[in-house]
Amino acid sequence: MKTDDIQPIPNEPALLTKKTKTIVIADLHIGIESELEIRGVHIPSQTPLLLNHLLSLIKKYQPKEILLLGDIKHNIPSMSIQERIDVKRFFEKITSYAKIHVIPGNHDGNIRYLLPSSVNLHPSEGCTYNTIGFTHGHRWPDETLLKNHLLVIGHTHPTIMLTDRLGYKTFEPCWLRGTFDVKKMHERYPDAKTKEVIVMPAFNSLCGGNAVNTESLIGPMGKIIDIPNALVYLLDGTCLGKVKDVK
Repeated sequence: MKTDDIQPIPNEPALLTKKTKTIVIADLHIGIESELEIRGVHIPSQTPLLLNHLLSLIKKYQPKEILLLGDIKHNIPSMSIQERIDVKRFFEKITSYAKIHVIPGNHDGNIRYLLPSSVNLHPSEGCTYNTIGFTHGHRWPDETLLKNHLLVIGHTHPTIMLTDRLGYKTFEPCWLRGTFDVKKMHERYPDAKTKEVIVMPAFNSLCGGNAVNTESLIGPMGKIIDIPNALVYLLDGTCLGKVKDVK
């Protein structure tokens, strides 16, 4: 899957723009461990692993900028002490490698208090970057984003449910590349010109996700994206065909 200058990094839940050398990731959900602990799953902070994962991409691709597409932290409305510490340490480390952009998601209330002053914090409605619209996906994006040729969103943590001959089901993180239901899109955005949309998988594997072939996309964008006809790609680049054809 490749669209102009932007393409997924092979075997990674991350995008790369070649011209501007920007890495794009979504849904870190730093601090999700505290919610899992309430449910009886006790694991240490996974932030060091998330950080090392991103640093490995930074060292390999040498980006000039990094765009974080929402849900940097996890707990709402409050934050645990560990979460505050982890978010601050995460940004203190990555800001030394590249210019950082953040588009806040629905889990990012008060995120501005945890970010270094050098981080560029954009509106939650999203922003246009290198002629591409980016938004988290939990709310309707600014109308200007729908005048770009491509829109990129996160939020849903898309997975695909696969069923083998014995009926055993597995869930794999995936990318969606699709188009909009033109009639529905123009009801909301009369002047929209965007032709394509990419839905990103979550960078944090602990997030789980929505199986797009059995559930709808969460968030308002699911109302105007032509989900059944969207193409499904695994992280290794394998195209499984259209959502409606994957059983």
